Amino acid sequence: MDRLQSMQIFCRVIDLNGFAAAARALNLSPSVVTRLINELEAHLGSRLINRTTRKLVLTDAGERYLEQVRRILADVAQVEAEVGSDAADPRGVLKVLAPPAFAAHQLAPTLPRFRALYPRIDIDLSAPGLVETLDENFDVSIIAAQGKPLDGSFVARHLATSAVVLCATPAYLQRHGRPTHPQDLLRHDMLTPKRPCELTFYPELDGQAESDRPQPLTLAVPSPALSTGHLDTIRHATLAGMGIGGFPSYVIAHALAQGTLERVLPRWRLFEMGIYAAIPSRRHLPAKTRAFFDFLVNTFEGHQGVDPWLPGGSSAPKALPQKAA
Repeated sequence: MDRLQSMQIFCRVIDLNGFAAAARALNLSPSVVTRLINELEAHLGSRLINRTTRKLVLTDAGERYLEQVRRILADVAQVEAEVGSDAADPRGVLKVLAPPAFAAHQLAPTLPRFRALYPRIDIDLSAPGLVETLDENFDVSIIAAQGKPLDGSFVARHLATSAVVLCATPAYLQRHGRPTHPQDLLRHDMLTPKRPCELTFYPELDGQAESDRPQPLTLAVPSPALSTGHLDTIRHATLAGMGIGGFPSYVIAHALAQGTLERVLPRWRLFEMGIYAAIPSRRHLPAKTRAFFDFLVNTFEGHQGVDPWLPGGSSAPKALPQKAA
C-alpha cells in the first residue's frame, strides 16, 4: 500500500463528501478508491469513516487522523516546493574538501566569481592536508593524485595536470649560480618537506625520442637548509632568497609570470599530479553541488595534457564554455 497516496485519497473523499466524486477528481475508478480506503483502515486497525446512503461521517478516530494527515500532506508539499525552488535557484551550504595549496592559490581567487553567480550558496571549505581520494562527508572533493589513476566508486572529472618543479629567486641564483644538472643541487641550499629528503628527477620530454632521453635520476639531500611540511612556509622562504624549493606549478604560476621566482633545471621536473573534481554520484545530485562541479570544470578543465601554470601554457586557467557533468 502506498501510504502517502492513501492519505491523499482519504482527504479527497472527505473534502468532496463521496467516494465517486473523489474517484472522478483523481481519475480513478470508484472501486479503487473504496479498496484503498478499506486497506488504510485495515492497516490502522480502526474505522475512519461511517458510510450511509446519503453522506459520509468521520469517526472520532477519523477526525483525529484527518487533522494529522492534513498537516503531513502540507509538510510534504512545502518540502517539494523548497526542493523545486533549490533546483531553479541553487542554495544552501556546500561542503568542499581541497588540498591546502590548491585551495589558497587557485580555488580562493575564483570563489568571488562563483559567489556572484550563486549568491545563495555558502561554501564550507576544508583544507587539512593531502586529498588523494573522495571523502563522502563532503559535497565536492578536489583531489591531487600523483602518478596513478583514481580508484573508487565515485564520479571524477580531470581538471588539469600540474608538474612539481624547482624554483629560486633570480638574486639567489646570481649569488650561488644556476644548476645545470640535478647533481649541482648538492652545492645549494635546499628547502624540502622533510629531512633527509630523496628527490627523483624526470626529464622533460621536449619531443625527444625515447632512446635519446636522459633516465630519471634520484638525488639524496641529507641536510636541507629548511625542512617543513608546510608548503607556503617553503614558498615564502624561497621568495625571501633562502634557497631552492620544489612546488606544484599552480602554487608558483604568478611568481614565475612576474619574475619574482625563476625555474631551476627547467629541463627536469620532480613529478606530475592530476587535479580532479570528485562527487559521490550523479544520481540525485543537489543543485548546489552540480553548480560548483560545473564551475570547476568550466574554470580549470580543457588544457589537454599541457600544464596551464607553466610558461608555454596559460599562466592561469581561464573560464571555458559550460559543460554538463
